[in-house]
Amino acid sequence: MTEVLSIRFKNRGKSYYFDPKGHQVQAGQNVIVETSKGPEFGTCVRGNFRVEPEKIIPPLRPVLRLATEEDIKTAEAHKEQEQIAFTTGVEKIREHKLDMKLVDVEYNFEGNKILFFFTSDGRVDFRELVRDLAGVFRTRIELRQIGVRDEAKMLGGLGICGKPFCCNQFLDDFQPVSIKMAKTQNLSLNPTKISGTCGRLMCCLKYEQDAYEELVKNAPKVDSYVETPEGKGTITEINLLRQKAKVRLETRGGDPQVSYYPLEEIQFIKTGKQRRAELIAEAKEQQENGGREERMPRRSLQHSLNSDASTTRREGKPQGASPLQANRQDEGWVSPQTETNQNVSSPKQGNTPDGEDQNKKRRRKRRSGSNPGSGRSENA
Repeated sequence: MTEVLSIRFKNRGKSYYFDPKGHQVQAGQNVIVETSKGPEFGTCVRGNFRVEPEKIIPPLRPVLRLATEEDIKTAEAHKEQEQIAFTTGVEKIREHKLDMKLVDVEYNFEGNKILFFFTSDGRVDFRELVRDLAGVFRTRIELRQIGVRDEAKMLGGLGICGKPFCCNQFLDDFQPVSIKMAKTQNLSLNPTKISGTCGRLMCCLKYEQDAYEELVKNAPKVDSYVETPEGKGTITEINLLRQKAKVRLETRGGDPQVSYYPLEEIQFIKTGKQRRAELIAEAKEQQENGGREERMPRRSLQHSLNSDASTTRREGKPQGASPLQANRQDEGWVSPQTETNQNVSSPKQGNTPDGEDQNKKRRRKRRSGSNPGSGRSENA
């Protein structure tokens, strides 16, 4: 175990471990520590404590001393100078017409370097801006582009929950957040409701993700077909925290019944996809059975008509004759109209072979579109 101190700079952002070097520091005390950029003024977040060596990122830099009154006055003077530098930087950016937003300005403890933080949608050529700022402040100038999350972390503010930003209060690093987390937690996918002030997904979505993933493993999915104490139904909604499910029960006729059941009383049967495929198959089978029932009487009637016609042909009866006419013909009865047609012949139709040939010629001419009158003059 290694003894360390947790130090934070400018009362925001990530805290870092430092070697106390025999100093006993309490939380809230100011110290001067050695960094890669030189001596810096920081505040102790947690006093002397021990951690495992695996949690320390080498090299572990030492604490130089506890901050004196002179060090505190120097830090306060730098804060005043930072405000002046910020105003000057905004004016210079406006003069050069650069597409960038100045977020914050920091002086190092020694006062020989000024760091400007800005945001921009793309790359910015700020070389002329650096020359102008160096000419004004007569010191080393450094411009650093940051993201919108870092901007929210520096500026601070209140979230939609009414509390200060987590990133500005206690978050050391930004954890990756995805829309899948909102789906797992059954949250609204409206971007305005699940996004923070920075415009990115809220960091707090990560807090309960592990717990929701554990609850989802033992819960059926929405649209599953399940068995409940009151019958079978489909899950329409699941409350993971309360471990309850909203089920739409199957009812014959009337409005569907919807009830809430604990997940312990629900037994999974099949997925919603399998259930829909089964219902579609049943509907097709019913349609096919209904079609057979409609076609069966038609086939039997047609079959009876065909059988009657075949019987008529075998017995020598006219195919289109009714049963009454067929019986009368069997008895030898002939209608007067039929007898008249048989005895009286048309004057245009002869009983001789020549007359039959003339009738055939007339029919051919009519079918070919010839004038019937011309046929009469020829016959005449």
